[in-house]
Amino acid sequence: MAIQIYEYPAGGSSLRLRVARGHFATSHSHINYYLDLTMTKHRLSEARLAAKELCSSFSASTIIDTILCLDGTEVVGACMASELTNAGFHNMNAHRTIYVATPEHTSGSQLIFRDNTAPMIVGKHVLILAASVTTGYTAQAAVEAVRYYSGIPVGICAIFASTDECAGFPVHSIFQRSTMMQDYESWPSHDCPLCKAGYKLDGLVNSHGISSFGGNR
Repeated sequence: MAIQIYEYPAGGSSLRLRVARGHFATSHSHINYYLDLTMTKHRLSEARLAAKELCSSFSASTIIDTILCLDGTEVVGACMASELTNAGFHNMNAHRTIYVATPEHTSGSQLIFRDNTAPMIVGKHVLILAASVTTGYTAQAAVEAVRYYSGIPVGICAIFASTDECAGFPVHSIFQRSTMMQDYESWPSHDCPLCKAGYKLDGLVNSHGISSFGGNR
């Protein structure tokens, strides 16, 4: 599987987006690119760069009490919380700090918060952070969950996005489909043109990474 690398200049260094073209299945759709965000999510130096870039998208007048991390973005979320705190962003928390939270997924893909984590959402201004926003399914579910728990969604941000809007919010991202992978596509699994053309899947993709099927195309 050939990996192509896109670079984004950030803070005197570069963030890298590693992608592979092919035929991949997620839990919600089929896609023609696999985005490997592993290093950005788990390497501290890259996570810090990503956090700085994402924080620059928000005005200091934005109130952020909690960063809700999806797709394993907790390291980036923690770096964002540090960056926002240092930049003097407003929050309503008694201790003048920002929570970094992760939802729990039920077997039906619903997002829930236990009694010990729900207070980080209830009545809080919540920024939703995703690794990628493509179909928008997960980000939309996060917005709905925050509102269900009486939180106040204030924005959506992602490392990569193929859309500029989701759930009524602009999507702030570092890498965009419009500027780098204009042929990036996502289809419902039952209406995938690659399947109809007889192309086998190259792998299964989720927030943890890829399970490759090898050279079966």
